[in-house]
Amino acid sequence: MIGPRPVTIKDVAREAGVSYSTVSRVLNGYPHIHPDKRRRVLEAVDRLGYSVNLQARSLAGGHSQVIGLIVHDLGNPYTAQVVQSIDEALARAEYELVLHTTHGHHHKEAVYVDILTRGMVDGLMMLIPLGPTPYLQQLHERRFPYVIICDHQQYDDFSPTVSTTSRQGAYDVMRYLIALGHRRIGFITGRPDFISAAERLEAYKAALAAYGLPLDPALIYTGDYQYRAAYTATNALLDLPQPPTAIFAANDLSAFAVYDVARSRGLRVPDDLSVAGFDDVPQSAYMHPALTTVRQPLLAMGEAATRLLMDTIADPSRPAERIVLPTELIIRESCQPPAHSERPFKPSAQPKGE
Repeated sequence: MIGPRPVTIKDVAREAGVSYSTVSRVLNGYPHIHPDKRRRVLEAVDRLGYSVNLQARSLAGGHSQVIGLIVHDLGNPYTAQVVQSIDEALARAEYELVLHTTHGHHHKEAVYVDILTRGMVDGLMMLIPLGPTPYLQQLHERRFPYVIICDHQQYDDFSPTVSTTSRQGAYDVMRYLIALGHRRIGFITGRPDFISAAERLEAYKAALAAYGLPLDPALIYTGDYQYRAAYTATNALLDLPQPPTAIFAANDLSAFAVYDVARSRGLRVPDDLSVAGFDDVPQSAYMHPALTTVRQPLLAMGEAATRLLMDTIADPSRPAERIVLPTELIIRESCQPPAHSERPFKPSAQPKGE
């Protein structure tokens, strides 16, 4: 007796009321799809139980030669650099990449994980900024190969991860600004529900405490790692009765907004305002003046994650490996001692960030 006919991509297109090409673009992670069409396709995939049959591409090994990647946001240069590195590393390994973007919606992560791990991909990489979630435990129990890429070190004890010394990097920025003589340092945070944002805020506070400087809540403005929020934050900080002499932005994209606000007010960087960022995306070196920032090894993160995933695919039972890559303070031209400052700190023993 012949079993039921497998669900095809054309069935999904018919069910969702969209074209075949739209279904293909949604399943391959193209970002520029109307949200309603994307929702209809994903719901149709779920209702019909569709999964892509890629085994025919490598019958001998039983592999699809495809890797899934889930990211939070493609609009941030940080993400773009890591994705570029992963794509190039996978191409060298003769794997293809399927990309899905959550657009900041945490609930979409589980949906995309479910779709991708139904036989569509051999392994999964997740460049996501939020903390551990139940689906990771499920992947672990299934021994499905996956790797987490993050810029913090507060994950579970069973997930393979590639991370950086993010907290130490933020502490290094603060130590540098304080050593220059800055006492009122504004801080534009990242998104509050991101662990990396919490770690950088902790480092900001820890550095002030270590050097005996008061913590002024008015100098801390909540951002979200995006340009628009940082632009608003910078205006608020510079409108204070005693504005900061330096602003530390939790990522470079936010620091770019600080530059623009300063120029709109006739302020010069660094003569009137010192600015520091975080990530060292390529644009940072070409700002005028060039941006002092913390270098996260973005390309190395993508390469390390790809190697780790390939190793996990080869042996799904191998113990989870934690790769921690160091950050580095990159001193350029956007910071200098404030015009009217006390003597710079020269402590006999500099405190450690971690």
